[in-house]
Amino acid sequence: MSTPSVAAGPKGALGAGGRSGARLGRVEWLLLLVAVIWGGSYSAAKVATGEMPVLQFLVLRFGLTFLILLPALRGLAVASWPAALAGASVLGINLLAIFVCETFGVSLTTASNAAFLISLCVAFTPLCEWWLLKARPSAAVLAAAGLSLLGAGLLAFQHGGSASLAWGDGLMVLAAFLRGVMVCMTRRHGQRHGLPALTVTAVQMGVMTLGSTILMVTVHGTAWPPLPHSVSFWLAMAFLVLLCTLFAFFVQNYAASRTSPSRVALLMGSEPMWGALIAVLWMGEQMALQGWIGGLLIVASAWWVTRQGGQGDKGGA
Repeated sequence: MSTPSVAAGPKGALGAGGRSGARLGRVEWLLLLVAVIWGGSYSAAKVATGEMPVLQFLVLRFGLTFLILLPALRGLAVASWPAALAGASVLGINLLAIFVCETFGVSLTTASNAAFLISLCVAFTPLCEWWLLKARPSAAVLAAAGLSLLGAGLLAFQHGGSASLAWGDGLMVLAAFLRGVMVCMTRRHGQRHGLPALTVTAVQMGVMTLGSTILMVTVHGTAWPPLPHSVSFWLAMAFLVLLCTLFAFFVQNYAASRTSPSRVALLMGSEPMWGALIAVLWMGEQMALQGWIGGLLIVASAWWVTRQGGQGDKGGA
């Protein structure tokens, strides 16, 4: 599961670093690698939550990430740090809600469904902008959102009715919607105080660790179940903390000023396809033809929305 991040610079700077032509350079290959890594995060989370309760897993994952990012809190040494901390904390609360929905969702549905359904956020984001920022999307974007919802329906019911799958798929759709809200909140709150992106992430991880701890104590009490001893669990946890969060975030920041936003979005948009392939090949999950059609509709809709946004950015520059 990918970690939503704050844009590393103004749109003009991103566009200025863009590359022309279809050939992939080092930056694009790194972004493609991140898409593959994030695609594998759904299978890794399913392995980990199979051996540990979801809320305890979230405490452990966010807590380990926060400890690694502690040095980045030095970025709070600014005059307006109370307001900056408050803004980053609001984003952290929303991010906690996203990960609670995602992690419970992936534990109740298949990793392949989760990978496809979370990409609905690309279609939901323009709708959230319309709602929260009063920026009306184009007719093409609204059509793409409708097509992606059709794809989600085909995907969710590819194996017939199942209570756990229905709950899991519903939570993934809710997480995708909250990701769209996150984009708008980041635009409204996250860039006001000029905090380094890594500092914002460190604050978010701290808020998420505290929040998931409160949720775990509320639901399960103060007893901490023994940690799993299996190699598969700790490999999955290391993959999620080191690669899916820290490495992926570094690559996003590194790529921000070195390639165009449209190329970044298109490469990262391949994440759900990688997630489904990894789930099928590694986890042995089965997808019906109806599921593949639904997943492809979601990916195609995400690509179309991204293309529309990329053309808009190009014209604005």
